[in-house]
Amino acid sequence: MKSRIIYGPILSRRLGRSLGIDIIKKGEFRKNCNFDCVYCQLGHVDWKISNPTEVADPVTTEEVIDGITNYHKKVDDLDYITFSGTCEPTLNLELGNMIGQIRKISDVPICVITNSSLVSREDVRENLSKADLVVATLVSGNEDTFQAINRPAPGIELQDIIKGLRELQKMKGPKVAIEVMLLDSNNGYPTNSSDEEVTKLAEVLKYIDPDEIEVLTTSRPPAEDFTVPVPETRLKEIAKRFDEELGMERVRLVLKGLKRKRSNIKHENIVDEVYDLILRRPCTFEQVVQSLDINKVELTPIIEGLVGEQKITEILSENRTYYRAA
Repeated sequence: MKSRIIYGPILSRRLGRSLGIDIIKKGEFRKNCNFDCVYCQLGHVDWKISNPTEVADPVTTEEVIDGITNYHKKVDDLDYITFSGTCEPTLNLELGNMIGQIRKISDVPICVITNSSLVSREDVRENLSKADLVVATLVSGNEDTFQAINRPAPGIELQDIIKGLRELQKMKGPKVAIEVMLLDSNNGYPTNSSDEEVTKLAEVLKYIDPDEIEVLTTSRPPAEDFTVPVPETRLKEIAKRFDEELGMERVRLVLKGLKRKRSNIKHENIVDEVYDLILRRPCTFEQVVQSLDINKVELTPIIEGLVGEQKITEILSENRTYYRAA
């Protein structure tokens, strides 16, 4: 089953209703990236890319504009058009041009969700500066913890990322939000929710000086079974610590349980739409219903069919059943 560049919309805890753009083609691998994060909802990386030159057959600007222009849904309340998906979008160096061309045909704000791996590059920062919002991940201020959690490709170092994020913020182009993904472990694996880690994170965040800091934990099945969510009480403690040191006006605690009225969406090929969504974001049955505005009776045989064809698989996490691309 061939996946499309445009997918969703996704109902996000952070961005509301977001139409996704995936600008790294799937190719022979289910997922390519330059990180292999222990918490990734898409599972392990099949082939770890080191830099943009290793991206085989990157999506072109023309393909993105054609996909947006001819997209078969009409969604009446989009909050963002978001570059994200199965791989790190900044690996495609056409990103800035894509954003510029989208602005000619849409006034919906544009977001880029990045793992921050390439922000040390001037060309990548220039591309990101074209967006309205950049959500950049930072899991630690300590190199060893960063390496253990994000498991980056060789040559990617935390200090380069921190300096790059500071330079991006100084450009005063997009709003820069730092996503602090907090983790616990059930087997002693290095995590980032201890007092020591939080102290170092606060120090680094002061240096970067982002517009917003998002404090959250895993909400979908992670790549590693030993990775578990941080309890809500601890999340609130850490958010309060950041409030005190960085200013509560820019600290945002992101919790589970987002509810929102559905959009009216016109469907053309509902099976492909369900698969495209799950390929980029593991979902429960109800999350697919909410994101794509599908009747539950209609969705049931679609899910059963995709499972039977081994296109998707069931994953149990936190006593909930998720569907993830196989």
